[in-house]
Amino acid sequence: MSTCSAASPPTHGLVIVYTGGGKGKTTAALGLAVRAIGYDWHVCMVQFVKGTLRSGEIEGIKRLAPNFELIVAGEGFVGVPGGKKSLEVHRAAARRALEIGREKMLSGKFRVVILDEINYALSLALLELKDVLDLIRIRPPQVTLVLTGNNADQKVIEAADLVTEMKPVKHPFEKGVPAVRGVDY
Repeated sequence: MSTCSAASPPTHGLVIVYTGGGKGKTTAALGLAVRAIGYDWHVCMVQFVKGTLRSGEIEGIKRLAPNFELIVAGEGFVGVPGGKKSLEVHRAAARRALEIGREKMLSGKFRVVILDEINYALSLALLELKDVLDLIRIRPPQVTLVLTGNNADQKVIEAADLVTEMKPVKHPFEKGVPAVRGVDY
């Protein structure tokens, strides 16, 4: 018999920020999602930047349905060598992702809403700070809102209940080791 009960609603959701230059921000958000799904809660993740690049996280997330909804709203990484999409295309995608996140957060269906790489989108000026702060302000009290991505704005940090900064100490990239399938993507 499971000790997890979907019957006991949370008394208070949180605003959580996972930021910093180290690896693990999205992974931490997904760990929180797995925990929430263990209580039969519904989770929605809106990805702001990553685009349609095939990754293990997207394939794995599909297995958490119907409790997990993933919306890939980004147009791929911004400013990468060989990138063909204009900054305005990325801005429009980020604004669309923010609106989707707002709708999901206010829908009453989701206990956890993850805005993956929103801090990165904000630091690249794809979004307006006031719009992100407004989203945090209107968060229903029972919803946990998770904002991931490097370079979290100080005002977002101040508005959050919990902030974790991932700090790189050592990484195989430093030795020229390429990204590892199943670990890095």
